[in-house]
Amino acid sequence: MTAATADQQIDNTQAEERKVALPLRNDTFLGVCEAIGGDLGFNPNWLRVAFGFLILFNPMVALGAYVSLGIFVAVAHWLFPAAASKPAAAQAAEVQAADDNDKSEDRMAA
Repeated sequence: MTAATADQQIDNTQAEERKVALPLRNDTFLGVCEAIGGDLGFNPNWLRVAFGFLILFNPMVALGAYVSLGIFVAVAHWLFPAAASKPAAAQAAEVQAADDNDKSEDRMAA
């Protein structure tokens, strides 16, 4: 087994562990900041900090904004679901096919 294959298997295992829905995870509260950060491509901690400051100055506005964003994220993910990742077996088959293809190209070059 090559180092690249071992790294891919570790990545696949970690991806399978992360399949728990955001609202059901123990480290999030409905997963709103995590979902927005993941969808827009920034670190969700910045949004958490912004909500933290907003809670200090006006808790009702912060709560209303959080719930509104939560509803928006839920509807957006329901209407536009992310493409499901391929099962690990299919990914492993693709990696094996790519490795076989590289070996055949090496034989042809020799």
